[in-house]
Amino acid sequence: MSLPAEVLGGPERRRRWSAEEKARIVAESLEPDAVASVVARRHGMHRNQLYAWRRELRGGEQAVGVTFAPVVAEGVAAPMGAGIEITYAGAVIRVGDDTDPSLLARVLRTLRRLG
Repeated sequence: MSLPAEVLGGPERRRRWSAEEKARIVAESLEPDAVASVVARRHGMHRNQLYAWRRELRGGEQAVGVTFAPVVAEGVAAPMGAGIEITYAGAVIRVGDDTDPSLLARVLRTLRRLG
């Protein structure tokens, strides 16, 4: 059985990514419910390259042209009724009994990715 193969022509076999392309692809991979390997495949790259770009971002390197701003909450939160408080990776999340479970799941997945 023969598998299809892609032959790259010319002397240059590596693709060059602009800072804007890297930033866009990394941002896409960090969207809620995004799967890094699927995003990488969609852009014709290996998932390990995408992971490397994400590590660069977390390390504060400016190679991909994206930075994250810290979240600063102002004011005092209203007293919470029944619920729980979650502390994870330096963040405190207060969850009331009326919190949408799918929203909480997205918040926790995002924290896990960034942590």
